[in-house]
Formats: sequence, C-alpha cells, structure tokens
Amino acid sequence: MAQRAGPGIPLAGGSASGVRGDGVPPGEGRAVPPGHTSDSEAGILQVPVLRDEVDDLVTAWRAQRPDLDVEPMQVLSRISRLARHLDLARRGAFADHGLETWGFDVLSALRRQGPPFQLTPGALLRATLVTSGTMTNRIDRLAAAGLVRREPDPRDKRGVLVTLTEQGLARADAALADLLRRERALLAGLDRAERQQLADLMRILLAPFDGAE
Repeated sequence: MAQRAGPGIPLAGGSASGVRGDGVPPGEGRAVPPGHTSDSEAGILQVPVLRDEVDDLVTAWRAQRPDLDVEPMQVLSRISRLARHLDLARRGAFADHGLETWGFDVLSALRRQGPPFQLTPGALLRATLVTSGTMTNRIDRLAAAGLVRREPDPRDKRGVLVTLTEQGLARADAALADLLRRERALLAGLDRAERQQLADLMRILLAPFDGAE
C-alpha cells in the first residue's frame, strides 16, 4: 500500500500550490548544468516519509539487538496498538447506548439470528466464548434491564430460549451503527482498495487460528 503525503504537503521538487521549489511552474523547463539531472538526489530526499512509533521501536531494537530478527514487530506491534484504539472506540460506542462490551456481544449474537431473535443459552455460550456461570449472570442482568427475556423452549420441556426484546433490538441496532461510524473513522487513512487488501491479508493471518478453535 502506497504512502501518501498529507493534505497540503509538497512532494519532492514541488509545493502544495503546484509551483516547483525553484519557482518554475510545472511543465516549464529550465537549464540543467552538465553532469546534473533535474531529479536530483536532494529532491528525492524531500519526499515525506510516513513514520510512526513502531518505526522508532524497531529501529531501537535493531540497534540494541542486531542478532535478532525484529521484523514481526513491524506487523504485530501495529496490530496491538490499533487494537487499543479499537477497544476505546467500542467501549465509547456501547457506553453511549447504556451497554458494556459483554452486553453488546450477547445482544448482537441474538440480533444476527434474525426474527424471532432467540438462541438457547448453550448457543450463546458458543457465540460469546464464556463459561456457563458467566452467561447465566449476563442473561440475568440483561433481562433485568428489559433487553432480553427467557421463554420456554417448545422443543425441550426443560430448556429455555433467550429472546431479544424490542428495546434490546433497538439498543443493539443503535450501538452497532455508532460502532461502525467509529470504525470507519479508524480506517479513514485507507481507500476502498487498500481496506480490501488489508482485510485479505488479515484473513490469511487469522484463518489458522479460527480453524483451531
């Protein structure tokens, strides 16, 4: 993915106004002394280079531990840092709608089922990867808030179904819309093609772990 200069940042040998650094408008030639080229090394070095804290981290480790290959940090340290920003975005989106992350996880698992928006407690366990005791507590708290309700399971006389209420449906939909708005903001530096390329690469990394679960 190519690195882009920020708005108003001149590229090598030019300026944000379209006039070259030597005052000659683009397209107009100038005399070049013998032994020189118009694209000088100095001009090339003026191209803005995007750097972040991970670059500084990797540079420092390479200097201190030249015996180690620190290349994985280039990818995984950035994933780790981005995950922190995503966690803040998720918490903020859910909090604005009176939810915690775990609450949205349960409501969204039910919402994704489509009408009548219900699952067994066991299916919710598998969808959210928590223990039985934890799920029971979460269902109790969401039911007390009027976001879900327990109903008898017609296929199992001893079983129950957890169903999303109208209030729970509205809350889940509103929180999801807010979350997606914040996630789009996190990806604003990438165009559509770059987002798709990144998604494809991340899928390659994650697929082996998903298959092992």
